[in-house]
Amino acid sequence: MAAVICGSLAFDTIMNFEGRFAQQILPEQLHILNVSFLVPALRRDFGGCAGNIAYALKQLGGEPLPMATLGSDGGEYLARLRELGISTDFVRQVEDSYTAQAMIMTDRDNNQITAFHPGAMMQAHGTRIEARADIRLGIISPDGRDAMLQHAEQFQAAGIPFVFDPGQGLPMFDGPELARFVDQASWVTVNDYEGKMLCERTGWTLAEISRRVKGLVVTLGAEGCELWIDGERTHVAGVQATEVVDPTGCGDAWRGALLHGLEQGWTLEQCAVLGNRVGALKIASRGPQNWNYRD
Repeated sequence: MAAVICGSLAFDTIMNFEGRFAQQILPEQLHILNVSFLVPALRRDFGGCAGNIAYALKQLGGEPLPMATLGSDGGEYLARLRELGISTDFVRQVEDSYTAQAMIMTDRDNNQITAFHPGAMMQAHGTRIEARADIRLGIISPDGRDAMLQHAEQFQAAGIPFVFDPGQGLPMFDGPELARFVDQASWVTVNDYEGKMLCERTGWTLAEISRRVKGLVVTLGAEGCELWIDGERTHVAGVQATEVVDPTGCGDAWRGALLHGLEQGWTLEQCAVLGNRVGALKIASRGPQNWNYRD
């Protein structure tokens, strides 16, 4: 069984700031903000939510089908996907844009500041989702606005259950649009901050959202996650990492584990246990796609 993973393929430029953002950014001076951070360490990684989730699902033995758009500079990423044995059936390359780029700065407390250039991602709506015998599951992760809206409609029309994972794309949508996503989806995943924004914009509580889907997940970083099913909350404890190196891509790794568990017919709690374990593995490695699963 294969899972369609809608989202971005991006190049991540990752920088480490050895101090704390809180010591450099003065709240009372935000109206005249002008700060500079010295970043002794810098590297470029393969990233993007679709790429990271696909990598995680492949690590766990699944068959990811990333649906994303690369720019004229995306040949290296295409080659990497093929080397990993990840299908590129739904990956398009366009010549008039750069591949999406994320510039991510992490401080010593693992807080992050990210600047994102969407580039070719804004043309992702040009690829359609159609019913196919081997496709039984999907996920909508952060992508171009039109792509997220249209792919949700197409998943529903094709009868393919999917996870709605708005991530940093959530602010692009108003309350009625987010409510429509929820009603189309089978599962919803957000982090704590996104969960609060989703509730504020839809006017629904987490319990109310959970009654409209099969399950709602609120990830809490090192604290694990909350599962909401039919209005009832369950906490699944986190897994302590052997080392905290880089949080970039931890949420995507968790979502890859979620897809793997759903493919296997697991309960949401079983999926969450694996997700927390995979997140702990990922955070011990630099970059979003450099970790390896150990059973």
